[in-house]
Amino acid sequence: MKPTIVLVHGAFAESSSWNGIIEPLQSAGHTVIAVANPLRGVASDAQYVTDVVRGIEGPVVLVGHSYGGSVITDVASDAGEIVGLVFLSGFASDVGETPAELSGKFPGGTLGPTLKSVPQADGAVDLYIAQDRYHAQFCADLPELEARQMAVTQRPILAAAFDDATVAPLWKSVPSWFMFGELDLNIPVASHRFMAERANSQRTVEIAGASHVAGMSHPDELIELILQAAKAEAYATG
Repeated sequence: MKPTIVLVHGAFAESSSWNGIIEPLQSAGHTVIAVANPLRGVASDAQYVTDVVRGIEGPVVLVGHSYGGSVITDVASDAGEIVGLVFLSGFASDVGETPAELSGKFPGGTLGPTLKSVPQADGAVDLYIAQDRYHAQFCADLPELEARQMAVTQRPILAAAFDDATVAPLWKSVPSWFMFGELDLNIPVASHRFMAERANSQRTVEIAGASHVAGMSHPDELIELILQAAKAEAYATG
């Protein structure tokens, strides 16, 4: 049985960000699930994805973009037959680390000044990227019209989620693959390189000139990487 590919988007995006890779993965014989990540906190979001994985029969490859990387990192190891992790411009956090800590570990991130806060009735705060800053900050290598649409449909993240610490990193027991853009302004490229090396990445793909949405601007490279993860010798079925 070929692995099911579970796609987990990050903050300031939504499930349609995976549209460019879904059909090719299906054509390669994989079931694909694009999870609607709640973006409420690493622990609760990871539990949500854990519950999704528990309902899947057979092997699973988890793919996490951006904050979604922290989410797949904390998916329960006994949730199912998780055979690979693909981090797309994503956080591969260690025990006690937070997304905020990792994004600020090296210089180059410019996300903070672009954020707009929306206070909630319960005292919490949601964060969006200001629409007029979205293209340059988040997806500079995509066409302007597409960027404008993404800015309008972006889903907010609870501000406190960026300070949620990882408890049990799945990449310590499951092989991982990494892809990221050289010009990522949300998570500096030095952070990506650091996390990929620490996780003993099976293969690391750095896209020259690509933004935080390297998987959208370079879908072929991401598809190839996911298919590699899904064909690792330990569980290949031919």
